[in-house]
Amino acid sequence: MSNYRTHPLSTTSLPPGIPYIVANEAAERFSYYGMRAILVVFMTQYLLGDNGQLATMSEDEAKGYYHLFVSAVYITPLFGALLADGILGKYRTIIFLSLIYCIGHFVLALDETRSGLFAGQALIALGAGGIKPCVSAHVGDQFSQRNHKLLSKVFGWFYIAINLGAFVSMLLTPWLLLNYGANVAFAVPGVLMLLATIVFWSGRRQFAHIPPAGMNFIRDVLSREGIQVIGKLFVIYLFVAMFWALFDQTGSSWVLQAQQMDRDVFGYILLPSQIQAANPLLIILLVPLFSSTLYPLLNRFFELTSLRKIAIGMFLAALAFAISSWIQQRIETGEQPHILWQMLAYLVLTSAEVMVSITCLEFSYTQAPRKMKSFIMAFFMLSIALGNLFTSLVNFFIQNSDGTSKLAGASYFWFFTGLMLITAFGFMWMIRFYKETTIFQNEVADQTLVD
Repeated sequence: MSNYRTHPLSTTSLPPGIPYIVANEAAERFSYYGMRAILVVFMTQYLLGDNGQLATMSEDEAKGYYHLFVSAVYITPLFGALLADGILGKYRTIIFLSLIYCIGHFVLALDETRSGLFAGQALIALGAGGIKPCVSAHVGDQFSQRNHKLLSKVFGWFYIAINLGAFVSMLLTPWLLLNYGANVAFAVPGVLMLLATIVFWSGRRQFAHIPPAGMNFIRDVLSREGIQVIGKLFVIYLFVAMFWALFDQTGSSWVLQAQQMDRDVFGYILLPSQIQAANPLLIILLVPLFSSTLYPLLNRFFELTSLRKIAIGMFLAALAFAISSWIQQRIETGEQPHILWQMLAYLVLTSAEVMVSITCLEFSYTQAPRKMKSFIMAFFMLSIALGNLFTSLVNFFIQNSDGTSKLAGASYFWFFTGLMLITAFGFMWMIRFYKETTIFQNEVADQTLVD
């Protein structure tokens, strides 16, 4: 570590390590979202028993395990943050866990049984989840007070890179599954994860490597300031968790809904898993539109703080699920609505994601004390874990012994719509009492700047 620069450059321009991080993120997100896009279809149509025969899951069971996996991916960031901020530092933690991540992909590719599924998912959850808070905090660590105004723009690029990788993989991986089987479909994301690791390693001389705090990190977390920050943010994250309980169903209940819809678009029949590609494509289009047009417009009427953006996003999420509820009602009358109706729901839900997820990502970094950046990012990830754990438990609970569901059809979607609406109103009331602070890394390693 002594051969590496341990603080941000004193510059007003873009930090030199940013292109390596953004390229790494694009390849890593390709691997993750490509694998995740086909999980529900794999579990309900391709999963094998130990005897080599089909042994697929029911839809409710597959949804339950899908959200349990996503929840695990967003719980392990706590482990990654402790490793990064307390022991290894962010760079070494990312390299170490990325290799575990790669192994997980190849386990999925080589074993199509439940044993291979659960082992591969466990390794991916440890690797993908463990690096999450480290990568986003590593982005922020490259900035000092002199160039911190570029941070918001770079987090936007960061999110675009995520969604560019996700868009390509969500189109390609379902096609690979259909035409070449699960082995190839899971192996290709593994190759991309290995490429992501190599790209990140190549930028090691360009990064600012903030040293781990060791036992000081534990003292910081348990200090009065640390506990206050964690407590304040955790209240916000409890509300944000309900957004993720809805949003991540684009990979489960919305895929199963798409199977019952007319997916003919200009003569091409889209695969149900491919519809998810609408989300990353819309992100790429909406992020600059919101930043350059919508946010300045709203600021003319009221101060658009970070927390107000999140609140608006929550109401949009409720609207998106109301649309999916209406779609399901039409399906239950014998109609076969066109997939463009679900695209409309994606447009509304993606708008909500821009206002909730990107905003909360930057908000979490700026609220965190300097030595706790990765740890606070992990708490943001915990909101995603809690949301998916809630959805997983709901799907396991509603299964009846005879194979039917306690929340069948449209009632399932209306249930989540109502919960999101209640959450949004509760969040609006709560944010009136929250006071924001802003903390960045400084080019002088032993100082903290607070605006």
